[in-house]
Amino acid sequence: QVQLVESGGGLVQAGGSLRLSCAASGSTFSINAMGWFRQAPGKQRELVATITSGLSTNYADSVKGRFIITRDNAKNTVYLQMNSLKPEDTAVYYCKAYQYTRSYWGQGTQVTVSS
Repeated sequence: QVQLVESGGGLVQAGGSLRLSCAASGSTFSINAMGWFRQAPGKQRELVATITSGLSTNYADSVKGRFIITRDNAKNTVYLQMNSLKPEDTAVYYCKAYQYTRSYWGQGTQVTVSS
């Protein structure tokens, strides 16, 4: 089992920045990709960004050039640096980890961007 704990959410004005962290614990060996997803009220959960153990990254078009995903393999932690935030970035942000054929979710952290 893998446990994921997110932190760093909060309230920020449009144009501001936040940094999310997700720390993995438990059976963290062979975690491959990790990523961030988000879910706004009344909408489906959507991919924000992913990063592999080899540090290859992938981003949703809506966040390219504004968000940066990084990973510290030694600490089993993934980060999401969010810059130039917009009100439409308001959502609960979830961390996800992939291990073999299984995946795990964190509990989510709220990000609210005011206009």
